[in-house]
Amino acid sequence: MPLKRHEILQPISREHHHGLLLSWKIRAGIKKEVAPARIKKYLNWFYTEHLFPHFEIEEKYIFPILGNEHELIQKAIAEHRSLTRLFETETDLIHNILLIEEELETHIRFEERVLFTEIQEVATAEQLERIKMHHTEEQFVDNVEDAFWL
Repeated sequence: MPLKRHEILQPISREHHHGLLLSWKIRAGIKKEVAPARIKKYLNWFYTEHLFPHFEIEEKYIFPILGNEHELIQKAIAEHRSLTRLFETETDLIHNILLIEEELETHIRFEERVLFTEIQEVATAEQLERIKMHHTEEQFVDNVEDAFWL
C-alpha cells in the first residue's frame, strides 16, 4: 500500500523517485557492461544538477523539523555525507558506482518509509509552509546525451 505523503512533501518524494531511477540506470548499465567512465559522467551530472540541491533542501528545511540531534536525522545526514563522498570519488570507479547504486536506493527507502513519515506526523503548518517557500518543484529534465541504460 503506497504511503500517503503530505501535499507539501510530495515534490521531494518525486525527486526521490528520480533517485531510485538512477539506481535502476546504474544496474542496467552494469548489466550491459557499459564503461564505468560513461556511467560516472552521468552520475556527476545527476549529483550536481539534482542530488546536491535535494540534499540541501532536506538539510536546511526538512530535517530541522525533528532537530539535528534526532537519531533519524543523524542517520540521514551521515548517509548524505557518505553518498557525497562516493559521488565525488574519481578512483576505483566500478566499486564506487556499485556502492552508489546500493546506498542511494537504501537511503531513499529509509527517507520515504521511515524519516518522512515521522516528519510529517510532527510538522507544524508553519514548518510545512517554510518548505513550500524554499522548494519549488521543477520538471525533471534528464540528460540523455549518453543514455547508457537503454
